[in-house]
Amino acid sequence: MGADEIQSFDPATAALSSRRRMLKSTAVGFGHLALCGLLGQQSIAEEARQNPLAAQVPPLAARAKRIVFLFMKGGPSHVDTFDPKPLLTRDHGKPLPFDLPRVTFGAQGNLLKSPWKFHRHGESGLPVSELFPNVAKHIDDLCILRSVHGTNPAHGGALLKLHTGTDQFVRPSMGAWVVYGLGTENDNLPAYVTICPTLAHGGVNNWGSAFLPAHCQGTPIGTASQSSSSVAVKHIRNSRLPAGVQRRQLDLIREMNQDHLEQLGSRNQALEGRINSFELAYRMQATMPEIQDLSRESAATHRLYGLHDPVTEDFGRQCLMARRFLERGVRFVQVTHSDSEVQWDQHSNLYHGHTKNSAEVDLPIAGFLTDLKKRGLLEDTLVMWGGEFGRTPTAQGGNGRDHNPHGFTMWMAGAGVKGGYAYGATDDYGYYAAVNRMHVHDLHATMLHLLGLDHERLTFRYGGRDFRLTDVAGQVATAILA
Repeated sequence: MGADEIQSFDPATAALSSRRRMLKSTAVGFGHLALCGLLGQQSIAEEARQNPLAAQVPPLAARAKRIVFLFMKGGPSHVDTFDPKPLLTRDHGKPLPFDLPRVTFGAQGNLLKSPWKFHRHGESGLPVSELFPNVAKHIDDLCILRSVHGTNPAHGGALLKLHTGTDQFVRPSMGAWVVYGLGTENDNLPAYVTICPTLAHGGVNNWGSAFLPAHCQGTPIGTASQSSSSVAVKHIRNSRLPAGVQRRQLDLIREMNQDHLEQLGSRNQALEGRINSFELAYRMQATMPEIQDLSRESAATHRLYGLHDPVTEDFGRQCLMARRFLERGVRFVQVTHSDSEVQWDQHSNLYHGHTKNSAEVDLPIAGFLTDLKKRGLLEDTLVMWGGEFGRTPTAQGGNGRDHNPHGFTMWMAGAGVKGGYAYGATDDYGYYAAVNRMHVHDLHATMLHLLGLDHERLTFRYGGRDFRLTDVAGQVATAILA
């Protein structure tokens, strides 16, 4: 097989690749079969035009069918949550015993010990800080990634790096790449939903599709500045026209747009995307309100997610909505914890900020994991948790921590990853990723691998070159695979 045959993965024609190779190798005696293959390819291409979100069979064995990303905006401190550092406690108040990075976000002082104690949990005995007592009960389901690192110490660049693989250009988000490669398992909902996303630090670029087809972009539901109890897809109801009249209107618009496509004489992704967005919006009118109606859930489920408590209600509602989207076939769901007051960005008053934030998310995340497991969804759902970077082990403002992209913690749970397992390590104080370093590109490569996608073959040609989520890097962390 030539190198040009294995460099990229086109979801619309991947199923035909083996047949083409067979025809090429035999070369004789299969004229009729070749004709059928060409006709079949045209049929598949036409079907892809009619339904670009149709579910695709991944080229590799997949452990995960869907992903939910629990995004903690601002950068939670790894040395105060899932990466204990005894030497940091011992040497509290002393200078950092090695050099700072060449570029730092702000001035830093001496070492600052964690205000919280760590305790071992579960059969694995992995340590979790007092900030997450409920998540700690699920430690045997979590794969703690302690050696993640990026390149940018600023929120904007770090958010874009985590979500798109680059902090320098506008590129498709990781959710858009997942949808491009796999499509969706539901015809009546977007394939990619982001609940209460932040509009700051990259905004829509963090869930956009850039040069990928428009149907791959995320659909935002509310923003981080809104209460999750008030968010909804805008204009989901048409108060003026009944469904039958809307259907006739859409049929007319579709016919006109199809005529326009034929006049163009070639593919036009923007126009095709517009046609399909109209159709999806029409179907969503019946499905979306039902998903967001949490009154259909039992009182026990509401308590499980913390909807009974004003502290946990907002994030718990987001997590419960996420579960309802996942079980209905949405491929990628992001849930963002962010607010205009504190976020996870504690340059000062670390104790107040992290105490507040963890109290808001700990119970809902634990309830979410419990619910997924009870429903059998955790077996083929990949859950990811983390922020755009971590925090420094050194003090800022006396009682805070600065941005730290050089070594931080994220965790995965569910389909295909080892539970009760810690991968990699930072140095003795938690500043730099030191053992089994896991760059953001490696994180993306591993995520795609669990979905059955080869990050080196999932490419899209734009501007004269083949692009991919991991650019020209990325290694699958095979050690974390179950």
